[in-house]
Amino acid sequence: MKAAVLNELGADLQVRDDVSLTDLGAGEVHVKLVSSGVCHSDLSVQNGTIPMGFPLVLGHEGAGIVQEVGPGVTDVVAGDHVILSFVPACRKCGPCERGQAYLCDNSMTVGMTPHFVVDGNPIAGMTGLGTFAEELITAESCVVKVDQDIPLDIVSLIGCGVTTGVGAAINTAEVTPGSSVVVFGCGGVGISAIQGARIAGAAEILAVDMVESKLEQAKNFGATHVCTPDALDQLKAEITGGEGFDYALECIGNPVTIRGAFDAARRGGTAVVVGVGRLTDEVKFNAFEFFFTDKNLRGSMYGSANVRTFMPKLLRLWRQGKLDLESMITRRIQLDDVNDAFQAMEKGEVIRSVIDYK
Repeated sequence: MKAAVLNELGADLQVRDDVSLTDLGAGEVHVKLVSSGVCHSDLSVQNGTIPMGFPLVLGHEGAGIVQEVGPGVTDVVAGDHVILSFVPACRKCGPCERGQAYLCDNSMTVGMTPHFVVDGNPIAGMTGLGTFAEELITAESCVVKVDQDIPLDIVSLIGCGVTTGVGAAINTAEVTPGSSVVVFGCGGVGISAIQGARIAGAAEILAVDMVESKLEQAKNFGATHVCTPDALDQLKAEITGGEGFDYALECIGNPVTIRGAFDAARRGGTAVVVGVGRLTDEVKFNAFEFFFTDKNLRGSMYGSANVRTFMPKLLRLWRQGKLDLESMITRRIQLDDVNDAFQAMEKGEVIRSVIDYK
């Protein structure tokens, strides 16, 4: 089958047609991919922001049809349509039992298990998936069954960016009706965070980005105001009277914008870091400001979502026209074109590319 393999840090993906799969084991599911999103986190693995071993098959946001299941699998059967979750939800470990499935203890084990075979050698897929392939094997805990009447290209977007962004607004920040929100970064996750804030009932949503075309897109997804970083203070004064925003969501992972999000939140407000930064990046705060400002600063892993309940909720919102997923797909490509999609993403030209395996 075809698969896109990343052999070393910073290299282009090598699209090969001679990749195979390992044998299906207990508790595992064999899925034929129908669609895969091209997410910025894929690019972050390629450039080293997210550290992973090589070689590996990239891709962590996809949807497909179950082909067969291994011994002990009870959640799905052959023929089921599924979302692939890049964080397992085993329902047995401490975090899962505490209702924090997005912190599942089995993430590392699942993520490092090799299921692809290249040149006779087993290699892993990104986060235990590898959706830049026509088929994959993953743990039962990484699949969520969906209704078969929902187009799988729509379903694939739920696998990462939408869950992360909408979840950051609704689950992590807990945006309230009538509140003010600022979102830094208007890529796929940022656009989803804007939609999450809109769904939660925010009165004002300011989108901040350096790319004008992304700001125009942000308006279509619910931003009431948009600006480039140089106009942030002016908009903050106009929207909040200078007090600051109730909620600030940082969807980039850059120390400057993380610090900026904290500063943009009002005293007693909440700043949420949604973007993934490098291990070597640091953000400076002084010891007094946390006491004096009484602000909440927290991270958001996978939108703080229990995937088995939150992903179906997102699809119900889509059915009711409250969550726009179709408009997020701005480019449809074949697997052979994935390097071109990466280059376009680096330039900020597209919000979301989708690989079509049909």
